[in-house]
Amino acid sequence: MYNLPLWPPVPGPSIPIPPLGVRMNTLFLTPLMLVALSHATAAVPPIPPAPPTPIKPVTETLHGVSLTDNYRWLEGDNSKPDQMGAANKEVGEWTDAQNAYTRAVLDNLPGRKALEDKLRPLMEVGSVSAPRMAKDLYFYSKREGNENQARVFVRKGPNGEPRLLLDPAKIDPTGLTTISWYVPTDDGTLLAFGTYRAGDENSVAQVIEVATGKSIPINVGSKVSSFDWLPDNSGFLYRNLADVDNPYSGQVRFVALEPKSFAFLSDTLVFRAYTPEENKTLATTYGPGGGLTKDGKYLVLSYYTDTRNNDLWIASADTFRKTGKVERMPIFVDASAASNADVINNVAYITTTAGAPNGRVMSRRLDPSAPSLDKAAGEMREIIPERKDAVIEGVSIAKGIIAVDYLKNASTEIQLFDFDGKSLGQLKLPGIGTASLSTDSDRTEAFLSFTSYNYPTTVFRVDLAKPASEPVLWEQPAVPVDPSSVEVKQEWYTSKDGTKVSMFIIHKKGLKLDGSNPTILYGYGGFNVPLTPAFSAPLFQWFDAGGIYAVANLRGGGEYGKDWHDSGRLDKKQNVFDDFIAAAEYLIQKKYTSSPKLAVLGGSNGGLLTGAFVAQRPDLAAAAISAVPLLDMVRYQYFLMARYWVPEYGSSEDPSQFKTILAYCPYNNLKKGTKYPAVMVTAGENDSRVHPLHARKFVAAMRENTGSDQTTQPILLWVDREAGHGQGKPLNLRIRDAADQRIFLMWQLGMLK
Repeated sequence: MYNLPLWPPVPGPSIPIPPLGVRMNTLFLTPLMLVALSHATAAVPPIPPAPPTPIKPVTETLHGVSLTDNYRWLEGDNSKPDQMGAANKEVGEWTDAQNAYTRAVLDNLPGRKALEDKLRPLMEVGSVSAPRMAKDLYFYSKREGNENQARVFVRKGPNGEPRLLLDPAKIDPTGLTTISWYVPTDDGTLLAFGTYRAGDENSVAQVIEVATGKSIPINVGSKVSSFDWLPDNSGFLYRNLADVDNPYSGQVRFVALEPKSFAFLSDTLVFRAYTPEENKTLATTYGPGGGLTKDGKYLVLSYYTDTRNNDLWIASADTFRKTGKVERMPIFVDASAASNADVINNVAYITTTAGAPNGRVMSRRLDPSAPSLDKAAGEMREIIPERKDAVIEGVSIAKGIIAVDYLKNASTEIQLFDFDGKSLGQLKLPGIGTASLSTDSDRTEAFLSFTSYNYPTTVFRVDLAKPASEPVLWEQPAVPVDPSSVEVKQEWYTSKDGTKVSMFIIHKKGLKLDGSNPTILYGYGGFNVPLTPAFSAPLFQWFDAGGIYAVANLRGGGEYGKDWHDSGRLDKKQNVFDDFIAAAEYLIQKKYTSSPKLAVLGGSNGGLLTGAFVAQRPDLAAAAISAVPLLDMVRYQYFLMARYWVPEYGSSEDPSQFKTILAYCPYNNLKKGTKYPAVMVTAGENDSRVHPLHARKFVAAMRENTGSDQTTQPILLWVDREAGHGQGKPLNLRIRDAADQRIFLMWQLGMLK
């Protein structure tokens, strides 16, 4: 089934496929460190001074403002704009010294080994995906026990005997190789899949024969991120980079195959990224995307104009294959909208925010035999109107059914409609939480994935023709905790400017709220990404120890539609930080916790959030974790794929945007002598999204400026040499990281005595 997302596959620095069943938007560290032991009694050993960092000031004037950067040298070979070389020897040696120091600190904290031992069985809870259907075959991924990576299985029939197709451990015994995606042919005879190693996200596409597991001589590299088969297996459409070292060189290509040998008869460019000469602004967005409709008649082509919105066209695949020309029919172009489409029986079903900030569904009849799709196409008509109380997060097509995934108050509601927009009812869900569907246009059978803070991630088999029926359990990994032991609340608090913001608060039932409870406050607030409920077994040890976990639905996210996102980006980015600060104040005011018992955490864009929180309100929390963060916002746009995010943050190259960015940039707003909380910053050496220079420079600057005692409130750095932005990290490394981050927070929240 060709799903209809309302954002690009790489919306920003957030990770797309987090482990442990957590959705994209929550990032990898939301559940991983949140396990507590009973209060330890061993004393914390003295902490030695951190390794020194030379100050090598570089002064420059930007838009009339003089800025001195003491740690430009920690950018390594990336010190020049738009270069992406590896860190130099001096930076490498400095990083090794910082990693050794961090290991010496964390490994010697009392209870560190016992904590890791407790974490292991909780983090070994398995995970399973909803299957993709092809004829009578069901393809899905599953990780069990102590497996480092998920494997790919197939069943004949929904309840048939599972058969292993792909095992990353056999591809790479180190556990560092990840299967990033897989796509079966319509008849289920072939399976394309992508792999990358050590978190670099440089996926290489390969193909196997499903019946035998035999490799087919098809190999496409350079960061393949999408793949669609023709219905007769005679070719495929894919997206990759024209130059793997240039993240702005996205392209969509079509391969025609020789039927028996699978040799490439052609590998033809369909759509490419604009050059700066063609469009300077759009040349540095995510750029082109493309898909084939299930019947193979149409190309659905898009070009992302910022971090959320895209232009959309439909073209005849037959015309392209015969002539090599792509005659694009515009659907929504220059509309500042997020749009996508699928075509069923020559009718395009289009999901868009054009004229509807919360999303609506339109239809338009096509004539594939006409010389020009555009001239022969019918009128656009609205079939599912916008709702003011809910946001369309996605759309799926089943046989005769449009399933619309709505987000209402940061949780999922799925409504079903026929192709004319007539309501067929609401799909019954197990409760209030996060849900998604795996569908196919040739059947009403579908698979529902559901999770919540107190409901383990579960896959159900459903019949969309009977939406009121009870979902039938298909797979649910066993969990060694009692989900009913916690309560989940959604509360609303008031931000600095009077805006009401929602927050999920989860804790043990009957917990006394006297201000003494260790509390983790998590946030993201960017790229239209919503934070919705997700289950994590490791959290339950935290709850058992009296801990509270809070998730704030900040502006900049996608919980409440386009306006909610827009009110937290560009010149309104400070709203996000104000919302997070107000969440902390609310938790303290309502006696959930107190400043000495509060920690904040976030990753990627959420790492910027926690960095800004620490810089602006160092008095509010005792500790912070900033993972794979953006922190030097004056220079972020020069590195890796970060120009993708200029529509979200702006750029210091623009005089008006520079003023906004400089005002909140964590790296540039640390003040000498300020008593900052303890901070742990992590990065991945192979990160292709956010450069580790942010973590390196921020840690150095914090140590220079903090007025706190660094033997008790240290500033720690961990740069993982075998990881990227977090995705694809094997279980053993995730357990290590979880124990590191968790023991750090336990120490700083007074749980180690």
